Amino acid sequence: MNTPAIEAEGLVKVFGENRAVDGVDLTVATGSVYGVLGPNGAGKTTTIRMLATLLRPDGGHARVFGHDVVRDAQTVRSLIGVTGQYASVDENLSATENLVIFGRLLGLSSRAAKAKSAELLEEFALTEAARKPLKAFSGGMRRRLDLAASLIAQPPLIFLDEPTTGLDPRTRIQMWDTIRRLVAGGSTVLLTTQYLDEADQLADRIAVIDRGHVVAEGTADDLKRSVGHQALQVAVAREDADRARGLVAAVVGQEPTPTPLSESVRLTVPLADAAAVSTVLLRLRDADIEVRELNLAKPTLDEVFLTLTGHAATSDDAAEQAEATPNAEKVLA
Repeated sequence: MNTPAIEAEGLVKVFGENRAVDGVDLTVATGSVYGVLGPNGAGKTTTIRMLATLLRPDGGHARVFGHDVVRDAQTVRSLIGVTGQYASVDENLSATENLVIFGRLLGLSSRAAKAKSAELLEEFALTEAARKPLKAFSGGMRRRLDLAASLIAQPPLIFLDEPTTGLDPRTRIQMWDTIRRLVAGGSTVLLTTQYLDEADQLADRIAVIDRGHVVAEGTADDLKRSVGHQALQVAVAREDADRARGLVAAVVGQEPTPTPLSESVRLTVPLADAAAVSTVLLRLRDADIEVRELNLAKPTLDEVFLTLTGHAATSDDAAEQAEATPNAEKVLA
């Protein structure tokens, strides 16, 4: 348990003139969820492919549970499960048939493959759809089946590459619950995502990757603190707005920004010290100003990316295309 699930130092991958991954360092503790956050084309998928022995690094090295991903590729493959951005299942077959085939390919007997298939379909709430062809499945159902297929061998390390992209909010939350159960059962998960809220909900630590570089690493709260202070939002009656602005500015040292609402005005101001909230409330109470709404807002995904990278969390088309080009890959033998 003292051996990290993943240790990567200086990973590099080059496609033509594009350095899709440019010196990535990662250390993932066993039994944790590690989030890799970044826009499309940042190098997240390429990093996972190298760690999963699907691409040979052009520089640096990586180990999975102490095994080198190049020299010990076969051992590494026996320790991992991979769920990519696109379903690896056959949509002409039923859910049961897909899982049984995966089980047989992994060396299970026919009886064991069928038993494991039934177990996973129940775990992922797909039992009622077990005999339906995948053509009738929703996007969320396909993603759950793809994840189930990667768990047939019960690997100790699971790579999830943007598992909730394109899913509706309800299905995303269901996937989050599944990931939590996997970790509670002893698995380690490396999760790539574009969503700060997803990493915030699931990850013990997060690496932010942009244009092939790790630009920040830490807990979700570490990242939010690193990009700026939280904001205090106070809503008061319209007739009290001017007085409230003056009182809040006197406490915080900065003029709040007013936002008119239907029956009130919301005042927003950056807040370096959360202890100032109580002082603001006392000043407003002493001035007989009713507080109709109070909120402490943390930085958003766009604010995090804009501060860390100088641009918003949008796709880098050139990098994304290079990551997705099959003939640029050097798959390990």
